[in-house]
Amino acid sequence: MKAAVIDAFGVTPHIREVSDPLPPDDGVVLAVAANGVCRSDWHGWMGHDPDVRLPHVPGHEMAGTVVAVGAEVRDWRPGDRVTVPFACGCGLCRPCRQGHTHICDRQVQPGFTQWGSFAEYVAIPHAAVNLVALPEELDMVAAASLGCRFMTAFWAVTGQGRVGPGDWLAVHGCGGLGLAAVMIGVAVGARVAAVDLDPAKLALAREFGAECVVNARHDDPVAVIREVSGGGCTVSLDALGHPETCRNSVLSLAKRGRHVQVGLLLGEHASTALPMDRVIGYELAILGSHGMPVYRYPALFSLIQAGRLDPRRLVNRTVDLAGGVAVLSSMGEFATTGVVVIDRFG
Repeated sequence: MKAAVIDAFGVTPHIREVSDPLPPDDGVVLAVAANGVCRSDWHGWMGHDPDVRLPHVPGHEMAGTVVAVGAEVRDWRPGDRVTVPFACGCGLCRPCRQGHTHICDRQVQPGFTQWGSFAEYVAIPHAAVNLVALPEELDMVAAASLGCRFMTAFWAVTGQGRVGPGDWLAVHGCGGLGLAAVMIGVAVGARVAAVDLDPAKLALAREFGAECVVNARHDDPVAVIREVSGGGCTVSLDALGHPETCRNSVLSLAKRGRHVQVGLLLGEHASTALPMDRVIGYELAILGSHGMPVYRYPALFSLIQAGRLDPRRLVNRTVDLAGGVAVLSSMGEFATTGVVVIDRFG
């Protein structure tokens, strides 16, 4: 099969022929129909993730068709259309037994702990726990765009953040994850404030329903959000993963508000300080958010099927595998607006 292979961190991956994967006994092989290009892939390519071992194939935002099944697989067969959460559970550990497959003690992450979906085929373990059947009306590109960004944003907003109708939600960082959070917040009836440095991304946030947009190059996002929300928002997300956006998110909250850290803080930013005086004085909740448990997919699909959420609106463009490599290599510049999806692998 063709795959984009990382041979050295920070060096452009090479597209070359590699061996086709075999299904694990309890897993499957998917023919990848579409795969999103995510900033998490960029972190792996740069060497920020200790799980990545070279040579390596990135990619974790996939949708595809089952083409081979392991000997122990009973509920899936070739031809099934599926997606996969980027954090795959084992089904046996305590978090998995409680339904929290996304924080499995022995989780597998395609594109990080194993070869991923910047390839024609990818092997997925523990099929009974990790495969998610796609509704017929959801095409492969839209399904791949759910990948890490929409599903991660959905859990951050509706699960960890518990955002409801009338709540003020602030989203700091309007990349693919942040814009997905804006769309989901609007879909569940929240009033949304969006923060970024890029006017084009803020224009999209406004188009997707944000009531307030703040260009942090020119205005203090904390002051603006606290004013427009009448003293602070109920929930605030750092959707970028930077010390400044993290701090601003915490300071944007009203008393007893909830900060959700969903953007990755890695490398030199892994031990970011927080304004703990504000956390204590305002009785704020600090929450992490990592992917989404499999059991929440039906709720996400329901919003889409009801017409309240359209993931296709976030897809900037589709590219071939070489185009996906080019997008990956440019992500350190934060130049990508929306989601880019690879839909041609041959």
